Amino acid sequence: MSDTKTASKGDAFYGMSVPWLLDQWVERQPDKTFVVWAPFDQPERRWTFAEMQREAKRFAAGLHERGVGVGDFVLMHHDNAPEFLGAWLGCAYVGAVPVTTNTRSVAENVHYFAELMKPACAITQPSLAALVREACGPDTPMIVTGDPASDFDADALGATPLADVFSDSPLPEVPSDHMRNFAVQFTSGTTSRPKPTVWTHANALWGGRTIAMNLRLQRDDVTLLYLPLFHANAQVTFFSALWAGNTVVVHPRFSASRFWDTCAVHGVTWVSMIPFAFKALSGRPVPDHKVHTLIGLARLPEAEAEFGARTMALWGMTETGTAAIMTDADHPGPAGTMGRPLPQYDIEIRKPDGSMASPGEEGILYVRGEPGVSLFKEYYQQPEKTAEAYDETGALDTGDIVRMDENGWLFFVNRDKDMLRVGGENVAALEIETVIDDTGLVLECAVVAQKHYMLGDVPAAFVSVNESGKALAPEDLKNRILAQCRKRLADFKIPRSVHIVEDFPRSTLDRIAKKDLRVRLPKIEAE
Repeated sequence: MSDTKTASKGDAFYGMSVPWLLDQWVERQPDKTFVVWAPFDQPERRWTFAEMQREAKRFAAGLHERGVGVGDFVLMHHDNAPEFLGAWLGCAYVGAVPVTTNTRSVAENVHYFAELMKPACAITQPSLAALVREACGPDTPMIVTGDPASDFDADALGATPLADVFSDSPLPEVPSDHMRNFAVQFTSGTTSRPKPTVWTHANALWGGRTIAMNLRLQRDDVTLLYLPLFHANAQVTFFSALWAGNTVVVHPRFSASRFWDTCAVHGVTWVSMIPFAFKALSGRPVPDHKVHTLIGLARLPEAEAEFGARTMALWGMTETGTAAIMTDADHPGPAGTMGRPLPQYDIEIRKPDGSMASPGEEGILYVRGEPGVSLFKEYYQQPEKTAEAYDETGALDTGDIVRMDENGWLFFVNRDKDMLRVGGENVAALEIETVIDDTGLVLECAVVAQKHYMLGDVPAAFVSVNESGKALAPEDLKNRILAQCRKRLADFKIPRSVHIVEDFPRSTLDRIAKKDLRVRLPKIEAE
């Protein structure tokens, strides 16, 4: 009987890790610029590969001195900044696991993040320090980045300035383990509370390699990164650049007025985009530039003509770790396509009755891969949610409705009915509905997507009121609902409108027919 085991895709990364990848480039090109921080109101700052490695290791040594080690979680509640990257990479050098959280989250969610993950340490910026301290409690060590001279009382919050953390002490030996946990991102998914999605080092390396290979990236390529660094999209973009030894230019956030100037000045060659960015740039002057690829959700020939760069489509989610479906640099595909399945993934398109969709037919997209390598490892401490993500055959239910043409090109049709895509953010309708239900003023509530000229979707709420709600004037009722939403939800999740109805349209099993509600809402063309 043979004792050989089935080969794993992860075996390709045996003995590798995120620090290993950075170390490889430090050996090959230590003095090449790796990160350029390009803020809007301050001078630029630069780090070579060797300098970023040194900063990450010095931060890791400081964590080690404070008792943070292999497997410990480090909560990172921080906007885009070079300190984010140094701390994020530094966690990996000591074997700790950074937990990156959305800085637009309200206090209730930050408390949930901290309570679930029980971080050994938290890292944040002065403007968010009080929120993080309240969420983590008085006993969690907290490191605060930013200008030490800023209006921030570190002692009052029991915080340590970042400058005091760096250390030149030797690091403990942390053997490379491609299947060790690397990072956690919270994602809304299809439930009312964000889910903690665990990536291994293999997930990070797999994601970077997949994009770099499909884009045919070379060492001299440069990317502009304006997406939030706490988000999976930005992190995969960063690792794609690192895999290829690229330079990464980081903006605090997207700026339409600065986009092309930054691309021209820094010789940017590729950018990961969101639909909002394409729309915001349309009609603006385009200077001479070196951008060869703009990555979006679909191939857009009209954008190619306007911007003078090819568009490549990419479909993925936090649970896939990278693109499972993508166009190829040599095979652009037809207009509007989201690409073809990459060889590392198996997909199925299933009709509502469970049968497989034929070419041209719509269905729910299911994806198969390897957990911990080409798919996420798990939802941390949520085994039931992890199991629910897959069907009985081990396929990941994406909740996206797609169709495939006769040549194998995929086209996005719609998202699962209760998921909105607001700008670049996934928003679960159930989360908003729960907040509105908690006002005690409504009998039923339904949140649906209203089309928006810039953001794609925005939430709109329909409510039927109970006796307490009927005691209020309609405008007072709407204001009470919106006030509750502002208190408990991130700003992009707050409904743009509240509609009071006597009753709801119904489908089978007396369910609210949300499709009938959506058609009542005109597209928001301008604001």
